[in-house]
Amino acid sequence: MTSSVTRPPGQAADKSESAPSDALHTGTSDVRQLLTRNLRQSGIYVAFVAIIALFAVLTDGVSLSPGNITNVLLQYSYILILAIGMVIVIVSGHIDLSVGSVVALTGATSAVLVIQHGMPWTVGVLAAIGVGLLVGLWQGFWVAYVGIPAFIVTLAGMLLFRGLTLQVLDNISLSPFPPDYQRMANGFLNGLLGGYGYDTFTLVIGALAVVGYAVSGFRTRVARIRYQQPVESFPLFVARVVGVGAVVMAFAWQLAHARGLPIVLIVLAVLILAYGITMKQSVFGRQVYAIGGNLSAAQLSGVNVKKVTFWIFVNMGVLSGVAGVIYSSRSNGAQPAAGNMFELDAIAAAFIGGAAVTGGVGTVVGAMVGGLIMAVMSNGMQLMGVDQSIQAVVKGLVLLLAVAFDVYNKRRAGAAR
Repeated sequence: MTSSVTRPPGQAADKSESAPSDALHTGTSDVRQLLTRNLRQSGIYVAFVAIIALFAVLTDGVSLSPGNITNVLLQYSYILILAIGMVIVIVSGHIDLSVGSVVALTGATSAVLVIQHGMPWTVGVLAAIGVGLLVGLWQGFWVAYVGIPAFIVTLAGMLLFRGLTLQVLDNISLSPFPPDYQRMANGFLNGLLGGYGYDTFTLVIGALAVVGYAVSGFRTRVARIRYQQPVESFPLFVARVVGVGAVVMAFAWQLAHARGLPIVLIVLAVLILAYGITMKQSVFGRQVYAIGGNLSAAQLSGVNVKKVTFWIFVNMGVLSGVAGVIYSSRSNGAQPAAGNMFELDAIAAAFIGGAAVTGGVGTVVGAMVGGLIMAVMSNGMQLMGVDQSIQAVVKGLVLLLAVAFDVYNKRRAGAAR
């Protein structure tokens, strides 16, 4: 979402606004300004790397083993899917407390159709997503058009959909799913290009991802220069691309030495790419940021707030259905207590990843990093044999500190004005 800078009368333009040449050759002060402006997002990446390194040391490298990295991705994939929808809800200034119950309900629906009634696994998948869509329509109507706060609507939904889950399953667990259904969350693509003790296909996909990231970053840089916006120096840009590329290829190398490319990673990549583009480049994405940033201004600008809010919750319902399919596939069944506390993990991922409690701030990529931080912490503590109660304490403190950091930044920015 683009924004304009308004200066008090008589205040001179700064260097980044005075001439195109200044935008082309950003000085040290401009780079410092860029880093300060994006401190929250930049800091989360540094924290992510630091946490990975910490648990690598504490677990004697076990946390970075190919098998463990694959397991982390599989075990937390459904939380990352929920985090994509949750960060959009939070950016708009709302919250959704019902997603865990919706995951349980959609998984139960799929299990009843596929396991009990013997229908094809594709029918179960479509039915689960369809139920998620209906849930989104239901909650979106009450929030957007009736005007009930999302906290109340989704709190009611958390109870309502959990009760419906118990009714659908008749208070019993159902398993197992057929192999094709299980493959969605537990399957791998490997051996497609041959290999020499590792999966070549996974490395090729990793390399293509790095190239795509570099091209996208370069195009964004050129566009910012064209509009005379401050950019990082070219050496710093190259260093960032090389750093990200090294991390991605190291990750791909580990996967290639395990079981290959997880199918669920492809699903995640498609969702991240689609929603990242939507939030950054589409009218809908800009409207979501506008509503969360300043509701009154968005209304005065002609944004149909009710319509956008309605579709935000519809989208959250659909993604909850997708997460329900992945979770039931991963667990090879449906249980009445499935999805318990998933909403808190998704909310924590969004806030740790940079979303603001007041709305208007947050990115899909940031939510993914926040979710991965929670995943790495949970996995690392499990490998160390840390008690579950201590794990909960640590997660709670991390979430509290992330939100406190956001509040501190806002107060500092307000004082600077």
